[in-house]
Amino acid sequence: MGADDYITKPFGSSELMARIRTALRHSHKVLTKDLGGQEDFITGDLKIDFNARQVLVEGTEIHLTQIEYKLLAILAKYVGRVLTYEFIINSIWNMPSDKNSQQLLRVNMANIRRKIEVNPGAPKYVLTEVGVGYRLADIEA
Repeated sequence: MGADDYITKPFGSSELMARIRTALRHSHKVLTKDLGGQEDFITGDLKIDFNARQVLVEGTEIHLTQIEYKLLAILAKYVGRVLTYEFIINSIWNMPSDKNSQQLLRVNMANIRRKIEVNPGAPKYVLTEVGVGYRLADIEA
């Protein structure tokens, strides 16, 4: 069930508090874990090396802006799942979703597609779910 510690009776409150602090420290690391330190992400010919902050397509490094990298990284974190416009905008820019922020998102996604897709008009990796959001395809190599 996920337990990694236990205390036998009788125990003192100082022992209990020490164990709770340790458990909270460990759970905080899991909850706030950034993509750095993770294994490389691969879908099809697209590879993201989170430690080096590199994106490669067919072995060729692709230069992305900081925002474009963050967008691709969040899509990779939730690969195969549709992320709503609101979720992405709030995660990247920490602002409410409106027409201006959605246009900003569309422009950045178009830039990403131009850089990583063979045919940006018929994307293989970054897919649009019309009226909902975007999804990164989970492609077997």
